[in-house]
Amino acid sequence: MRSFQDSNGDGIGDLGGVRARLPYLRSLGVDGIWLNPFYASPQHDHGYDVSDHLAVHHEFGDLADFDRLVHDAHRLDIRVIVDVVPNHCSIEHPWFTAAVAAGPGSPERLRFHFADGTGDHGELPPNNWRSVFGGPAWRRISEPDGSPGQWYLHSFAPEQADFNWRHPDVVEHFEEVLRFWFDRGVDGLRIDVAHGLHKREGLPDHEFAIDDELTGDPVNPYAWNQPEVHDVWRSWRILAEEYTEETGRERMLVGEVGVLDAGELAAYQRPDELHQSFFFEFLRTPWDADSLSQVIDRGLETVAAHDSPVAWVLNNHDMPRSVTRYGGGAPGVTAGDVDLGLTRGRAAALLMLALPGSVYLYQGEELGLPEVTDLPDDVLRDPMFRRTDGARRGRDGCRVPLPWASGQDSFGFCPPGTQTPTWLPQPDWFDYYTVDRQLESGESMLQLYREAIALRHRVPALSSGGFRWLPTEPGVLGFTRGDGFACIVNCSPRPVCPPPGARLLLGSDPEVGDKLPPDSAAWFLLEEIS
Repeated sequence: MRSFQDSNGDGIGDLGGVRARLPYLRSLGVDGIWLNPFYASPQHDHGYDVSDHLAVHHEFGDLADFDRLVHDAHRLDIRVIVDVVPNHCSIEHPWFTAAVAAGPGSPERLRFHFADGTGDHGELPPNNWRSVFGGPAWRRISEPDGSPGQWYLHSFAPEQADFNWRHPDVVEHFEEVLRFWFDRGVDGLRIDVAHGLHKREGLPDHEFAIDDELTGDPVNPYAWNQPEVHDVWRSWRILAEEYTEETGRERMLVGEVGVLDAGELAAYQRPDELHQSFFFEFLRTPWDADSLSQVIDRGLETVAAHDSPVAWVLNNHDMPRSVTRYGGGAPGVTAGDVDLGLTRGRAAALLMLALPGSVYLYQGEELGLPEVTDLPDDVLRDPMFRRTDGARRGRDGCRVPLPWASGQDSFGFCPPGTQTPTWLPQPDWFDYYTVDRQLESGESMLQLYREAIALRHRVPALSSGGFRWLPTEPGVLGFTRGDGFACIVNCSPRPVCPPPGARLLLGSDPEVGDKLPPDSAAWFLLEEIS
């Protein structure tokens, strides 16, 4: 949200900015919006370090602004999903400050993972776990008398203390949080680090704990994906169903589940747990026909096997943008081949929007924004960059504020006349990607997304049709949805022919016609499907 639209001229996106752009979102054709954390927070990790789960951070507005946003979104038939952060909180949260003040062995410390250090004088961390953001997963505090004290667990930044989910106060607190936002009309929850929460009893060392830091993936089997976490989602599902039944409006749960195995991911979407979980394996897959077909099969054969939709994603706020990935670029290294990335990004968009399940778009994806790969070190805000001494560039490059209007200060992100710079600097080349420019071009990425989403709503096969692979030549993907619809994706270096009897509905490349160019995709209506 902080990069979507600024309404008050402080250079930071806010609730009022989202509300002002609801007509744009309606015209794009989305069914709902997911808001990153807007809660009271010191902002050490862009709001994922929450100090009060029931209040709005002053940079984003207040509860009245939130209520107006929900009201206007519902009036436009747009649902509102809010981000809930249950694995950890800010070290400025009242519970944590009370725990530090209360001293070792106090009831207040039991809400977190406090432990004595190892070594002769407790000067070493309690175990060898590593933070996903780099460095040890433990920080030592000073006790109330000023002496070196216990250590607390933080799976991410040191400013984010992990809750102890075996403590009943934590369970009760988050039930209060859920009810508070459901009572305000929220339609769903995006759950941060849904594979976290519980830790293995005793917090044992792990031989490959360093991999959590080096890869950013949840490798440590004692810190992540514990069996007890499923009990949490069952209880949250019961609460969501309660609100659905009472109000007649569905409440849904979608998880950020960072497990690497599709079968384990599917377990989070059993009928009594989460409604959806992001299928990140699709996002990580290279532009290759065999790789893409295999990952699509894994999603449909595991997650969808529980009669729960696969939640497809190409972009999010934690990964380099797809245009740059597909063009061979990387943050802090190179922008890659932007033209190739855009071409493949257009094709990937049609592929994703043709698949059965749900689709989540990240702001700016519909504009074809590349990653800003050359942000100066002194403007980077992601704690990951500092914690790894620059070894991991961080996520700022995909979070640069959006360009709305060509030729305007901040490209229309801030109100006219704003003197305050945007919270991350926008490059000059953003002018090429502005919304107003793309609305004037019938062949822009924005128009492609609008047309594809409209067809996704309008073509019955795309909402209820089955899925079947078509025989194709090497390097080409082809599948049908229901009767008379086909999607063809050409990942090969040569043009390929469309299916016999095909009538073009939409192509990713303006040159799609008798042949599909390399790195393109197209949707067809078929008179015959063999």
